[in-house]
Formats: sequence, structure tokens, C-alpha cells
Amino acid sequence: MEQSPKLWFKRKQYGWGWTPVSWQGWLVTALYIALVVGLGIAVENASSRREVLLFFVLPTLVLTTTLIRIAYKKGERPHWQWGKKPSRTL
Repeated sequence: MEQSPKLWFKRKQYGWGWTPVSWQGWLVTALYIALVVGLGIAVENASSRREVLLFFVLPTLVLTTTLIRIAYKKGERPHWQWGKKPSRTL
């Protein structure tokens, strides 16, 4: 009997997106946050717009896209929802 793979991310109960539910999901999320914060710290106040674009905005877009792709592959399929659907009892 084939086991279903363990989910790293679970669909959010409210809204659209995911939340980490395994150590792998938390690790990916923590690495994402650490890298974005590191990029933000590396950008200096005196940086030009071009430097901010090249060294913060573009890498952050790549990291965010990568996080979404990992969550989509290793998590439940997302859809918009607002809480649990009420169970029908008749």
C-alpha cells in the first residue's frame, strides 16, 4: 500500500495560501525570512534605486517565487476559504 507524502505546508483556514506544518516547511520559511532580512540589511540607505532594484527587489522576487513553488509542490492545493464549512446535519 502506497503512503501519501507528508505535507510540508497546509492550506490556510482563512484566505488563500499556506502555513508550515512540518519541520521541513518551517525550515524553508525560516530560510526565506532570513535571506530577505539579510538582503534588506545589505542594502544601504545611500544606495541608488538601481542598486536597490538589483540587490534587493529582484532577489526578493526570486526568493518569493521559489517559496511559492515549494509550497505548491509540497503542500495542499490552495483555494480561497473563510473558515471551515459548516457540516450539514438533517
